[in-house]
Amino acid sequence: MRPLRHRGRAAVPSAPLTVSVLAAALAVLVAVSTGPATAAPGGGGRVVQPTQALAILLGSHAAMAAPDERSAVLQLVGARRPLTGERTVLPVIGRRSGADGVGWLDVRLPGRPNGHTGWIRQRATVASTTRWHIVVETSWRRVIVYRNGRPLRVFRAVVGKPSTPTPPGQFFVEESIALRPTDVGAPFALVLSARSNVLQEFDGGPGQIALHGLSNVGGVLGTAVSHGCVRLANAAMRWLALRIGPGVPVTITS
Repeated sequence: MRPLRHRGRAAVPSAPLTVSVLAAALAVLVAVSTGPATAAPGGGGRVVQPTQALAILLGSHAAMAAPDERSAVLQLVGARRPLTGERTVLPVIGRRSGADGVGWLDVRLPGRPNGHTGWIRQRATVASTTRWHIVVETSWRRVIVYRNGRPLRVFRAVVGKPSTPTPPGQFFVEESIALRPTDVGAPFALVLSARSNVLQEFDGGPGQIALHGLSNVGGVLGTAVSHGCVRLANAAMRWLALRIGPGVPVTITS
């Protein structure tokens, strides 16, 4: 399968993932059906910002505890994602210039602990923005997709069961993957920066959370039966894959 292209950018490279590799990459799942946005109960008071600043990494960056070269290194963030080779894109939540005039970006980081942030040098990054925001409401077992701060679609979802819940917090899409028809979770997966709070390891992977389809895994929309991931109806995932790319913020609420 050739890479999908939408609005001038390569969106979801096809990846020849086996079931075991996908399980290692995902670790947790939820299910949904497409439909127009509605004024559903429970989320009417939420404020979603119309845009989110992003940083596209042109090289590897050391994420620091403070905007200072002498501060502690939190982690090394690679320029590309491990599964697809896509450029790493991080949400920017703050900016600062050091005493030496060096520009710094406060960014959300992938991996554990969930929702952690750090400072990277602005150098070797490209500024971008997104108008998309995904909200997963685990209590209502649904996914709301926002554009320009307004709800555009509401999808029913399968979320994590009580013993392996979908973790709440502020996250983002790390990678967008086009799956083969025989892969678990096909047709697409949006792999998140979130990790399971229960499963430190799952089938050889890091317990990474994702939104993906129902193929070869199943599930009844509106239930809580997954290992933590969010499973959506296949039609919903096709719709999302054409619009949502790396860096898009994802808010998960309980």
